[in-house]
Amino acid sequence: MQYFSTRDNNVSVSAARAITQGISKDGGLFVPEAFPALTNDDILYLVDKSYVERATFVLSKYLTDFTEEEVKACAEAAYSLERFRSPEIAPLKPLEDGAQILELWHGPTCAFKDMALQILPHLMRVSAEKTSDGKEIVILVATSGDTGKAALEGFRDAAHTRILVFYPEDGVSPMQKLQMVTQEGGNVSVCAIRGNFDDAQTGVKTIFTDPEVADVLAENGMMFSSANSINWGRLVPQIVYYVSAYCDMLKNKVLTIGEPMNVVVPTGNFGNILAAYYAKRMGLPIAKLICASNRNRVLTDFIANGVYDRNRAFYTTSSPSMDILISSNLERLLYELSGRDDKEIRRLMEALSKDGVYTVSETVKKAIDELFVGGCCDDEETAQTIRETFETCGYLCDTHTAVAVHVYKTYRAESGDTTPTVIASTANPYKFSSSVLEALNVDASSMDEFEKVEALNGKTAEPVPSPLASLRGRTPRFNGVCDKDAMRGVVYDMLGIEE
Repeated sequence: MQYFSTRDNNVSVSAARAITQGISKDGGLFVPEAFPALTNDDILYLVDKSYVERATFVLSKYLTDFTEEEVKACAEAAYSLERFRSPEIAPLKPLEDGAQILELWHGPTCAFKDMALQILPHLMRVSAEKTSDGKEIVILVATSGDTGKAALEGFRDAAHTRILVFYPEDGVSPMQKLQMVTQEGGNVSVCAIRGNFDDAQTGVKTIFTDPEVADVLAENGMMFSSANSINWGRLVPQIVYYVSAYCDMLKNKVLTIGEPMNVVVPTGNFGNILAAYYAKRMGLPIAKLICASNRNRVLTDFIANGVYDRNRAFYTTSSPSMDILISSNLERLLYELSGRDDKEIRRLMEALSKDGVYTVSETVKKAIDELFVGGCCDDEETAQTIRETFETCGYLCDTHTAVAVHVYKTYRAESGDTTPTVIASTANPYKFSSSVLEALNVDASSMDEFEKVEALNGKTAEPVPSPLASLRGRTPRFNGVCDKDAMRGVVYDMLGIEE
């Protein structure tokens, strides 16, 4: 299995090279040359298997320059009960009306990013042994909240690796910030930027693709890689949990083999729903892919009209991990729907960079209409959904999951579609205690972050995850803040390199 760049079909690298490199030198994203088949017999074989066995099976189809033993060892190291608080790793919980909540937040940082970022360091280690020629790998990350902590925890004290994380100073929840700035480990660094997530993401991609920076790192025995979902090694593990969810739907007799399910995903950067699309391309019976956005509804509008336009107001919302106007992983989808037309992708991405807007062809728009449904939800609707879901179903959602639940209910009411549905739940509600308490009509304005946690526990009896409870009293290690134009200098300072 080789991997191509979305912006140049002549670029062809192995899986190990795609993982260690992170992004193509032309700025494109690596995609598999083909989608391996997943048959009904394969799915039935996986129904009674563990999550580790399911992950080994799916990942081995893509990581063909790894041995099966190497893939299995990576999966076993990542998806253990020492790391995850649920034996199912990604359990399903029934909600109502045929909907199932796919809880992706039982890992060490209480967010769905753990599903990929617990295994990525192990994939990176094996890949580096095959490709890096002994260089130290520098993981550079932009985060809207959850990726940063999950990556820091995943790569903490990993051999021959350093990790540097940038986050928007006022664009993450207090708990997300506390998780990052108190991170332990001798190879980690964290810095806030004055700007939003798109500024951080653009800055990281610019540094990645700057040949001058690459040369400086090479001179110092280093090379960049990424833990963001632009890295194939971050994206491919996410395919696994949609396959696993379908297997559990069969196991729980919600579905019969071959019967389709819908998937609802709250997303800003498009990676989490792209993984579901890839699972569908493999043969997993997925009918509709329902893309849920918050007030920053750039994806909702794009799915509706085929015009991607980031030239709009940016809103800070109660679901901050989705406060994004530049959805990087959409490029991978457009590459597939355009018939892998690298020239067209270059045109679209240049237009986005230059003018902030592009329009897809009628052929691509038709394909989007067949595959996707878009919907959005403002903060008031998010709060109402949290409250109603808890009161009627006894289920406590975080703000991002609530966006997905609202969009699903709206879609079901308008379409009459009763297909069994999986709703991706991306974070534990205690990561956003203030917003969840407000939704439950509890005045938390005078409380500190951990008083809010106690109040939410008292109100709902929902257990507080130990990784969050243990943050109380921790002293921040990282207090740096920089302008978005100063990120390169911060990277050099973090690495001890003189400009």
